[in-house]
Amino acid sequence: MAKDNIEGAPKKKGSFKKLLFIGVAAIALIGAGAGAGIYFGALQAHEAKPEDHFPKLVERSEGEPEPAAEGDDKEAPPKVGTVSVPNDKFKVDPKKYEITYYPIADSFTTNLADGSGFLQVGISLSTFYDGKVINNIKRQAVPIRSVVLMVLAEQDPALLSTSQGKQRLQRQLTAAINDVLRDKEGFGGIDNVYFTSLVIQ
Repeated sequence: MAKDNIEGAPKKKGSFKKLLFIGVAAIALIGAGAGAGIYFGALQAHEAKPEDHFPKLVERSEGEPEPAAEGDDKEAPPKVGTVSVPNDKFKVDPKKYEITYYPIADSFTTNLADGSGFLQVGISLSTFYDGKVINNIKRQAVPIRSVVLMVLAEQDPALLSTSQGKQRLQRQLTAAINDVLRDKEGFGGIDNVYFTSLVIQ
């Protein structure tokens, strides 16, 4: 009988170690899972706010003058938006929001599609969004310039001589610039493209 107790003791000790090891491992896994859940939950909650990343609409102010630029070569301070939108395809009411015009400094010159001459165009962009859109335009100046030149090179001079052809070109340029901004910055925001000069020769 004494022999049975001595032989049984190591078996109980070994199974206790196994249970202890399994218990510690289970607690460690549960702790790691909870920690990862909290971390990724906080990360996702932070990224879910579009107002942190995307431009906001600038509400129209009644009677307040726009801030002026200081000095001859200085730009006016960028507008600050207050209205968040889910995406840049949000339908904007132009009566409720301020518009900003951003002139592209250099004109664009390219050969026409039929090879009969060239087209030189100066443009200005408009947006109802805050200074983030203007900063995005400045940051993506090279791909924007490239896509504008590609769109201009595809134009038919006969169509450009009509107002419908010019309006069609405005829509094409607006869509192309917004595509670049969406691809590079995640948000378009350009409402329209305006011609500051247009020469066909």
